[in-house]
Formats: sequence, C-alpha cells, structure tokens
Amino acid sequence: MNLKRIFGAILTILGIMGLIYTAYIFANTGGNTQDIKGLAIYGILGFVFFFAGISLVRTTKDEA
Repeated sequence: MNLKRIFGAILTILGIMGLIYTAYIFANTGGNTQDIKGLAIYGILGFVFFFAGISLVRTTKDEA
C-alpha cells in the first residue's frame, strides 16, 4: 500500500463530506449572513480537498 494513495483517498473522502455538508447548508439556508459564510467556507474547503485528493491518487504510481 502506498501512503500517498491512502492520504489521497482520505482527502477525497473529506472533500466529499464537505461538499455534502455544503449542499445540506444550502438546502436549509434562511438567508442569514452566517449561513452564506458557512456555505462558502465549507464549499471551498470541500472543493479543494476533493480535487487535491483525486489529483494525488491519479498521479501516484504503483511500484510494488
């Protein structure tokens, strides 16, 4: 098992969780400033984690 692939998978899972939580906040938003701020923060972090994890898994080669 390659440590980079495991870390990439963990980042991808965290990104998916962040994007799902963003969708949950979006569905239950009342238009408050804190709702929109949380939506932006979790959305951006989820996006960054997801694509960083996918990129790390794709670029890591198996050398077993």
